[in-house]
Amino acid sequence: MSGNATLVTPPVPVPLFPSVDPANCSVPFEDSRVFVVTLYCAVCALGLPTNCLTGWLALGRALRGNVLAVYLSGLALCEALYASTLPLWALYVQNQHRWTLGPWACKVTAYVFFCNLYVSVLLLCCVSCDRFVAVVYALESRGHRRQKTAIVVCVSAFLLVGLVHYPVFDMEHRDTCFETVPMDGRTARYYYARFAAGFAVPLSIIAFTNQRVLRSVEMSEGLSAASKARVRRTAVAVVGIFLLCFAPYHVLLLVKAAAFSYYRGDKVCVCDFEVRVCTVSVVSLCLSTVSSVADPIIYVLATDHSRQEVSRIHREWKKWRAKTDVTKVTCFKDLEEECSPT
Repeated sequence: MSGNATLVTPPVPVPLFPSVDPANCSVPFEDSRVFVVTLYCAVCALGLPTNCLTGWLALGRALRGNVLAVYLSGLALCEALYASTLPLWALYVQNQHRWTLGPWACKVTAYVFFCNLYVSVLLLCCVSCDRFVAVVYALESRGHRRQKTAIVVCVSAFLLVGLVHYPVFDMEHRDTCFETVPMDGRTARYYYARFAAGFAVPLSIIAFTNQRVLRSVEMSEGLSAASKARVRRTAVAVVGIFLLCFAPYHVLLLVKAAAFSYYRGDKVCVCDFEVRVCTVSVVSLCLSTVSSVADPIIYVLATDHSRQEVSRIHREWKKWRAKTDVTKVTCFKDLEEECSPT
């Protein structure tokens, strides 16, 4: 070797945050803690009763033979189950993303989260496809839109998503529950798959079917103005809810996976990137929970007499409450008579 020769070493990636230790990647969760806890509590308080009411109303319509109501009742059941777990997520965020309730509680809660996310996506696709068949092929679909088919499709969506996410129970328990910071190669591949199968494909289906529905409604001469308006509102609500609740989260999953590929898995650079997008990542995840409040809107827009049904339930509840109050007063008077001296 020549005396003038020098040893050339490859460049070392320089992190934007030199203080970050990749062996202990600590992200600033405190910036979004108050917002996230407040949103989770609000969604739970609003989403749980509204989805229970929507599910009960949709089930009643399903029992009367309505096909769309089958998908809407399944959607309400899914969202109500997820809304019931939000207090646990609020506690998790309040504790600086440290899970303190044990490994099985973490696995069950994470399982419910992932299942809710993608069952909701599949059922929104089902709602769009059902509207597409009922509106675009109105004559051809008569007698072919069967309730049994809707039930089979709805149950299959639950089973498929449940089986796909069953490996959640085999994951290694850590203080951050299912969150892997910084991500590894397996997590990055998982992010790519979730973006493609859980967002891009469903978005294509929802966009195509609702675009055809809107075009068919505009060209139809047999539908009344009120019916056209209802169909348009339902189509816009489905697309809008899907984009608002699921687009930010899945786009960020794609960005994070692409960053991992760009940095070739370098832990220092990947950790730096996780720190930079931490707040955006948490907020995008929060938006996916808003679907628990937004999905009941679809039922209100898709049904003719939703307001009348809610009013009827309110009147029956007031009658029951008044009857209960009268019974309490009567029992109290009887008790006073028994206790009074003779």
